[in-house]
Amino acid sequence: MNPPFPTPDAPAPTPVRERWAAQPRPVRWALIAYLAGFAQGTAAHVLDIATGGIHAYTSLGPPAMQAFYLSLVVLDPLVVLLVSRVRPPGIVLAATVMAADVTANWITNWPMLRDDPTWFLRPVGLLPITLFGVFVTATAIPLHRSVAASAPPPR
Repeated sequence: MNPPFPTPDAPAPTPVRERWAAQPRPVRWALIAYLAGFAQGTAAHVLDIATGGIHAYTSLGPPAMQAFYLSLVVLDPLVVLLVSRVRPPGIVLAATVMAADVTANWITNWPMLRDDPTWFLRPVGLLPITLFGVFVTATAIPLHRSVAASAPPPR
């Protein structure tokens, strides 16, 4: 006879846990890399705003560019939430955010790169953002296919 409630030694699998388990190991590692990268981006933008307020990005270009950088405080954690739940829109949003972020950073840093090309090689700033952007862009389609295959049907 089965007890009317779950036993503590056998937790019921959650839909999120099932979606993670359904992914091949390389996909899980790529999703973890997405989570780490966007969590780091969230922390960096929150720190910028905590120290500089809404004017933290005034030196980085026109108001539209400043608004984009401010919006990353919402977009980066949204990517983390969707990717952690193994949702296909999370992959699409991740690729979109990184394409815009890399573009904005290259535009912002272009005057310094023009004057000193070694500016790109600094370990903080344009180089890691560019490398992460290339990684996200290169893996977005295969990740989306894999995640979409394990997504529950829409309601």
